[in-house]
Amino acid sequence: MNSQDTIVAIATPPGRGGLGLVRLSGPAARAIALQIFPGLRLRPWRMQHAKWRENGELVDEVLVAWFPAPRSYTAEDVIEISAHGSPVLLRHLVQACLHQGARLAEAGEFTQRAFLNGRLDLTQAEAIGDLIHAQTLAQARHAARQMEGSLARALKPLKHDLCEFIARLEAGIDFADDDVSQLGREEIAGAAERIQSVLTAMAASYAQGRWLREGALLALAGRPNAGKSSLFNRLLAMERALVAAEAGTTRDVITERLQLAGIPVTLADTAGLRDAAHAIERQGMEKTRETLAEADLVLLVLDGATALTDADFALMSQIAQMPRVVVARNKCDLPCAWSAQEQSRALEAIHFPCPSGQPPWLEVSALNGEGLEALRAYLAHTLVPQSEESGEWITNQRQARHLEAAAAALARMVAANRQSAPHEALLVCLYAALQELDALTGQTTAEDILGLIFSSFCIGK
Repeated sequence: MNSQDTIVAIATPPGRGGLGLVRLSGPAARAIALQIFPGLRLRPWRMQHAKWRENGELVDEVLVAWFPAPRSYTAEDVIEISAHGSPVLLRHLVQACLHQGARLAEAGEFTQRAFLNGRLDLTQAEAIGDLIHAQTLAQARHAARQMEGSLARALKPLKHDLCEFIARLEAGIDFADDDVSQLGREEIAGAAERIQSVLTAMAASYAQGRWLREGALLALAGRPNAGKSSLFNRLLAMERALVAAEAGTTRDVITERLQLAGIPVTLADTAGLRDAAHAIERQGMEKTRETLAEADLVLLVLDGATALTDADFALMSQIAQMPRVVVARNKCDLPCAWSAQEQSRALEAIHFPCPSGQPPWLEVSALNGEGLEALRAYLAHTLVPQSEESGEWITNQRQARHLEAAAAALARMVAANRQSAPHEALLVCLYAALQELDALTGQTTAEDILGLIFSSFCIGK
């Protein structure tokens, strides 16, 4: 990419529409617009009507906006031409711009120029891509907050404290002969551990924040005829899975998408787990085990209308090893068939998080929908314990890696400080942590990393 070029692209999605937008950015953007629309009197930040003519014949009537540098999206001269949304017309308008000296923009090049010209930091640029690809309102809101610089603002006091820490250590070394006091070992440890704990907490938020950006896999598990497929259909509010009185109807994993509190979730209905003689059913249960191993959250469905068996307790013990499990006791519309002894055994077998003051299962009826809303709310709460507005989540793996590396550098410093390492050695760790934070915001990011980030953007953005 040559940042001195003037670039052009269609900035609206492919297909026909009422309007289509062609965007120019670069030093020759204004001159190109005046060549295509001679006589147009461009005024900054104003939409102006123009007639597009070629060889004296009218091609279209358009609106042209001029955003002079540096007060534009890219911090360069930007021209935006709103024409009628015919793909043929928009492509011809791009060709006219190319004929006047522009070149086609590459994917994400407008946003990359905004980053390179200091209009955005890298976290804001990434948030723009997330906003474009948002599938839920919660995703869009989170991306919009980061696009406004929420993550950069959260990092600012940490970088300030880190820089101040470095300055004090450097001063103690450089001016030791001028009676400048050096930081004591306990003071050094306290300052490093405070910054490290915040960085670690931010990095840890990626464990759940990634579900907001990428989605989560929720798998239903249980014995045959526990009502998994019926509950699957209820959660989807559609008849997606076949339901029959005969056990073992579901032989394969069936998946569908839904939203839980704004989180995109892939819901998986699995084959019932039991000892099976039929080869096809055994294959289905093998797929079930694979799906459960990959799942971010498992919904264990138990049949409350039949007595619990040793196979049920074996399944509970197996599922209990998984990191996130919610238990639903299905068929609450029927009398509970669990004896007091069976319920006591179930309480011992199930050590899963549960609503305060309640047994570790939720009562539901896949037949009439009773308890379904409480189940939905608890599934969402289990995926994301805190409200999405309650803190700054990390939803990007690259950002999480830099935060983890910065926290690790401070951990090395704390360990070296305990061993009475000289301040020069401690500063190496501090500068390493600072470099990771700079890489997170893009101040020291390598060009190949930038290429990977912006290549995921659409053309025209």
